Amino acid sequence: MAVDDRTTRHLTTEDHLAPGASAGAGGVTPAEVLRQVFEALTERGYDPIDQLVGYLLSGDPAYITGHRGARAAIRQVGRDELLEELVRHFVRRMAP
Repeated sequence: MAVDDRTTRHLTTEDHLAPGASAGAGGVTPAEVLRQVFEALTERGYDPIDQLVGYLLSGDPAYITGHRGARAAIRQVGRDELLEELVRHFVRRMAP
Protein backbone atom coordinates (compact mmCIF):
# COMPACT_ATOMS: atom_id res chain seq x y z
CA MET A 1 0.00 0.00 0.00
CA ALA A 2 1.09 3.56 -0.56
CA VAL A 3 2.37 5.98 2.03
CA ASP A 4 -0.92 7.89 1.85
CA ASP A 5 -3.16 4.89 2.59
CA ARG A 6 -4.96 5.85 5.79
CA THR A 7 -6.48 2.52 6.85
CA THR A 8 -5.47 1.20 10.25
CA ARG A 9 -4.89 -2.28 11.66
CA HIS A 10 -3.99 -3.03 15.25
CA LEU A 11 -0.64 -4.49 16.32
CA THR A 12 0.56 -5.39 19.78
CA THR A 13 4.18 -5.39 20.95
CA GLU A 14 5.96 -6.42 24.12
CA ASP A 15 6.75 -3.64 26.59
CA HIS A 16 10.14 -5.03 27.57
CA LEU A 17 13.42 -5.53 25.75
CA ALA A 18 13.78 -9.06 24.49
CA PRO A 19 16.77 -11.12 25.64
CA GLY A 20 19.62 -10.48 23.26
CA ALA A 21 18.25 -7.17 21.96
CA SER A 22 20.42 -4.14 22.50
CA ALA A 23 19.84 -0.45 22.81
CA GLY A 24 20.74 1.63 19.79
CA ALA A 25 22.33 5.07 19.69
CA GLY A 26 20.98 7.19 22.51
CA GLY A 27 20.06 4.16 24.63
CA VAL A 28 16.78 3.51 22.83
CA THR A 29 15.90 -0.13 22.21
CA PRO A 30 14.44 -1.41 18.93
CA ALA A 31 11.26 -2.41 20.80
CA GLU A 32 10.85 1.12 22.19
CA VAL A 33 11.38 2.66 18.75
CA LEU A 34 8.87 0.29 17.15
CA ARG A 35 6.29 1.17 19.80
CA GLN A 36 6.86 4.92 19.36
CA VAL A 37 6.64 4.68 15.57
CA PHE A 38 3.57 2.43 15.74
CA GLU A 39 1.76 4.91 17.99
CA ALA A 40 2.69 7.91 15.83
CA LEU A 41 1.61 6.19 12.60
CA THR A 42 -1.67 5.08 14.18
CA GLU A 43 -2.39 8.57 15.53
CA ARG A 44 -1.95 9.98 12.02
CA GLY A 45 -4.27 7.34 10.54
CA TYR A 46 -1.64 5.35 8.65
CA ASP A 47 -1.50 1.55 8.52
CA PRO A 48 1.60 0.93 10.66
CA ILE A 49 2.26 -2.50 9.16
CA ASP A 50 2.35 -1.23 5.59
CA GLN A 51 4.42 1.80 6.52
CA LEU A 52 6.96 -0.18 8.55
CA VAL A 53 7.31 -2.81 5.81
CA GLY A 54 7.88 -0.04 3.27
CA TYR A 55 10.57 1.50 5.46
CA LEU A 56 12.27 -1.80 6.28
CA LEU A 57 12.42 -2.86 2.63
CA SER A 58 13.46 0.46 1.12
CA GLY A 59 15.17 2.40 3.89
CA ASP A 60 13.19 5.46 2.76
CA PRO A 61 12.29 7.49 5.88
CA ALA A 62 9.35 9.07 4.01
CA TYR A 63 7.35 5.96 4.98
CA ILE A 64 7.51 7.10 8.63
CA THR A 65 5.67 10.17 9.86
CA GLY A 66 7.60 12.93 11.57
CA HIS A 67 4.79 13.12 14.15
CA ARG A 68 6.08 12.82 17.74
CA GLY A 69 9.66 12.43 16.46
CA ALA A 70 8.97 8.99 14.97
CA ARG A 71 11.06 9.51 11.83
CA ALA A 72 14.07 10.73 13.80
CA ALA A 73 13.72 7.87 16.29
CA ILE A 74 13.55 5.11 13.69
CA ARG A 75 16.70 6.40 12.00
CA GLN A 76 18.61 5.93 15.29
CA VAL A 77 18.24 2.13 15.07
CA GLY A 78 19.46 -0.01 12.19
CA ARG A 79 16.85 -1.63 9.98
CA ASP A 80 18.46 -5.00 10.68
CA GLU A 81 17.97 -4.46 14.43
CA LEU A 82 14.32 -3.53 13.91
CA LEU A 83 13.73 -6.60 11.77
CA GLU A 84 15.50 -8.79 14.33
CA GLU A 85 13.22 -7.45 17.09
CA LEU A 86 10.10 -8.12 15.00
CA VAL A 87 11.19 -11.70 14.23
CA ARG A 88 12.20 -12.29 17.87
CA HIS A 89 8.78 -11.08 19.03
CA PHE A 90 7.00 -13.33 16.51
CA VAL A 91 9.05 -16.42 17.41
CA ARG A 92 8.51 -15.86 21.15
CA ARG A 93 4.75 -15.71 20.61
CA MET A 94 4.78 -18.86 18.47
CA ALA A 95 6.89 -20.94 20.86
CA PRO A 96 4.93 -23.48 22.93
